[in-house]
Order: sequence, then structure tokens, then C-alpha cells
Amino acid sequence: MAISANRLELLQIADAVAREKSIDRTIVIDALEDAIQKAARSRYGTETEIRAEINPKTGEIRLQRLLLVVEHVENVSTEIALEDAKARNPEIGVGDYIAEPLPPLDFGRIAAQSAKQVIVQKVREAERDRQYEEFKDRVGEIINGVVKRVEYGNVIVDMGKGEAIVRRDELIPREIFRNGDRIRAYVHDVRREQRGPQIFLSRTHPQFMAKLFMQEVPEIYDGVITIKAVARDPGSRAKIAVLSNDSSIDPVGACVGMRGSRVQAVVGELQGEKIDIIPWNEDAATFIVNALQPAEVSKVVLDDESERIEVVVPNDQLSLAIGRRGQNVRLASQLTGWGIDIMTETEESERRQKEFQVRSDLFQASLNVDEMVSQLLASEGFTSIEEVAYVDSDEISSIEGFDEETAEEIQERAREFLEEQEAELRKQREELGVSEVLTNVPGLTSAMLVALGKDDIKTIDDLAGCAADDLIGWTEKRDGETVRVDGTLSGFELSRADAESIVMAARVAAGWIEPEELIEMNAEEDYDGSDDAAADEIESDVGVDAGDVFEQESVAEQDNTDK
Repeated sequence: MAISANRLELLQIADAVAREKSIDRTIVIDALEDAIQKAARSRYGTETEIRAEINPKTGEIRLQRLLLVVEHVENVSTEIALEDAKARNPEIGVGDYIAEPLPPLDFGRIAAQSAKQVIVQKVREAERDRQYEEFKDRVGEIINGVVKRVEYGNVIVDMGKGEAIVRRDELIPREIFRNGDRIRAYVHDVRREQRGPQIFLSRTHPQFMAKLFMQEVPEIYDGVITIKAVARDPGSRAKIAVLSNDSSIDPVGACVGMRGSRVQAVVGELQGEKIDIIPWNEDAATFIVNALQPAEVSKVVLDDESERIEVVVPNDQLSLAIGRRGQNVRLASQLTGWGIDIMTETEESERRQKEFQVRSDLFQASLNVDEMVSQLLASEGFTSIEEVAYVDSDEISSIEGFDEETAEEIQERAREFLEEQEAELRKQREELGVSEVLTNVPGLTSAMLVALGKDDIKTIDDLAGCAADDLIGWTEKRDGETVRVDGTLSGFELSRADAESIVMAARVAAGWIEPEELIEMNAEEDYDGSDDAAADEIESDVGVDAGDVFEQESVAEQDNTDK
């Protein structure tokens, strides 16, 4: 059977579209079939079930109307009686479909326009699916493209087999692209979208700079040098931390290159962005000191709980350490993941003097001693009344100008003060309605019990329902800054381990968990030997027997009932 010119042309069109859009030829033919079906429905009725088939080899078009086989016909356009259907096919039954051939269709102007819309829509969907499948696994790569157009500051990039977008806020400040310009960018997201762009590029992402270094520095590409962290202020300044896995290779020198050739290639791509290359160190203090370069650091004090660090710098280095508009310290904080507080040596000296004066005034008021004695105690490192009361008396009597009698007198006054304070705290606890049972939980002082009562934590169940963060607080990121959120017992110098121990002791005491469950939870860490020995150890750790607690609770409830 000869192929007519229009049929041959139909197949040629399908082949051309498939090649141009880089999609499967069968998808284009399916789109043509859908278009013909839509045009046929407009001719024979929208409710008519029509199927169009195009022979992929000859281009021949077959139109068929599908009729549902029923007992009683209600709509002749879509149904056929079982008796008539059996005349055509004896094996057919109710609920089956029978195909009835239709004459060739002449497309009118409206039908042709409608068919064109169907074809365009189907081809576009297939093209977007192909584009998504091709790029979904390329997130994290750098790609090259040509600027196709610029819309409201957003750059549309032609990548040959699809389009991508660099949004205005993902462009380096003051950077301008025009149609036809070459562009390199980082693929930071690929999403399946019904409309609009699917591939999102960035030139401000920190990993864009890391990937550029990987392209310029063979040692990074080969894995000899590892990029540990990156922080950027796009278009202005950046810091990158590198570590060498080979002791004979200097990671900073390798990234800089001969006469700065390697780093300058990256700087050129980033529109002159200044880059500090920092040697990474697993010691947090050393790493932070390196990250604050070029400023010199005199002293650092780390707080592991809050992930903050105090950095003391010489007076003339303060502005250099902070940087313009806080840029240097902000980038160092992003690079290391630590909150950084910077102060000068003068400020630190003033703070230490203030702390010394506060301790001295505390001893003078609490122990009823003169200023000289209180200053001597503060200068010897005593920080609290508890230390003075319960330290070995020899440590006090060994202070120059003190003797054993003086030491005993000071300690006696300290103990009397603590007893008075304890009585006052006990009174406050009772007024707040804090359960007596909580006094048996190890690690809780009277002052802590008052703080719990003020935060409406008054029973063993209230405490058992807390998490460690509720007691000691936590840190969280807000707008790129590390923020400290206080807990109920913040200020009592509790570690996370102490807080967790208090909560677990409360849960055992409240009967939420059995000591045996706690043994299983800690089996991989600290406990071995028999279950009985471990149980004894648990009870020793939590410092309270659950049976005793329940007995006290029942007594307390009975007292309340009597009242």
C-alpha cells in the first residue's frame, strides 16, 4: 500500500519535532493521536468515545468509535445493544467495548487549531519530563550556559537541552549579564514543576566557590585536599577552610597556586570577591583563631554547652578582628559554626576586675568580714560561699595573714549563712507548692527547686515530663545567628549530662520507667555484670527508690485530703 504525501509528511513532522526537542518519537505520535481524537470529538460529539491510531511506519490514520455493550441502549452515541454487538462478535458480553470504524476526518480551522494546542502541550510536558530526568541527579554541579534573556533581574540560561534560571538574589551583587553572554553557575535545586522553570542555578551559594576551587586545584579534585567549610559574603569576601590528607602538601599553598594563579582564577569568576584560605584544625579554639585571620588573638575561652567562644584581642586589633560592618567575625562564625564574642584586652581586664569586686562584696556581706579579708578570699580563687564553707580548712589557713582560728571562724560564718539561706529557700518552696518528693531527686538544690516552682514545675510528674533542654536551655539559628534560649535552671551551671540525669531520676521515681529499662538503655555505655548489681548502681545514681517516692506521694495526698 503506497504512502500518500500527507501521511509521509505527518511522520516527517513527528521525526523533526522529536529530534528538535530531544524526546522520544512515540511521544510525538501519541500527541498527534490525542490531537486527532480531540478534533474528532468536536465533529462527532464530545461525549463520544473515539480512539485514533497512527501507523508509525506508514502514517495511516484509523479512527474508531468505541461503544459500550449494554442490555438496553439509552444513548446511541456511546452504547450498543448486546444483540447487535453479538451479530458482529458472538463472544462479546455486557460491559465490553466494540470498535466501530469512522470515515476519514477533514480538519476545519478551529479543529486544526485545537489539535495544534494539544500537540504543543503534550510535547512541552514531555520536554519538561525529559529535562527533569536529565538534571535531577546533577544538583551540586557547575554547569555552563548562554544567557537567553533577562526578565526583571532574573537570568534565563540556555543549556542546550533545556532552560534554567538564576534568580536575582542568586546573582553576585552589581553583576550584569546580557543576552548571549556565557555564564557559569551552581545547580542548587531541580524541581518538577507544571509551569515555569525547573532548574535553579546560583552564583552566591557557598558550594559554588568550593566547586570552582575543585576545578582549579587538582589536589582537591583528587581528594588529597579536602574543603571542610565555606562561608561567603557574595561579591565582597569569603573564607574557605581546607585540610590536607598528605602531610607533605600545604593545603593553603596548593589552593593559592604559583604566584596566586589558582586563587585568582576563582576570584575572577566571583567578580573580585576576596578569599581567605584557612587551614582547618579539629581543635575548635585553633580553628577559630585561624578563621579570624588576619587579626591576632591573645586568648580564647570556649563554652561547649552553648557553642560560643570569647575571643580576646589586643586593643589595636579589635577593628581588624570585627571587620567592616562585622564582616570578618560574621564569616568566621559561619565557617566554624561557633558564636564568637570579641573583646579587647582592656575590656577583659575590666570584666575580671568587676567579677573580682562582685565576689569580694559577696564575701564581705555574707560572712560579715572586712574588705581586706573578702578580697583575700576572692584573690585566692574562691567563687562561692559553698566553697568557703566546705573546703578543707587548711586551704583557708594557708592564706597569708590567716591562721587556723581565723579559718574556722570564717567557715563557721559561711555555714551559718548557708543554713539561713536554706531555711529561706525551703520556706519559698513550700509557699510555691513544690512537692516534697522533688527534694529526693539527686542533683537538685533548694534554689533549683524554687526556680522549678516559679516555672510551674511542682510535682515529680512535671519534672519527669521535662527534657534536658527545658532545664538548661538550648541554642538555635535565627537569621544566620546563633541565639541562646534560657531554660528553667539556666544560671545554675548544670551540664547537659547533669540535666539528663535529673530528668531520668525523676522518671524512675515517677514510675514512668523501671530501673531495669534504664539498665538496658545504658547497657552499651557504663553497665555490666549482673542485673542486680546494675540495679543497685542505678538506684545509687538516681538516689531514690521508686517505692519510697510512691509512699511519700500517697502520704502527701492523704495530708491534702485531711486538710
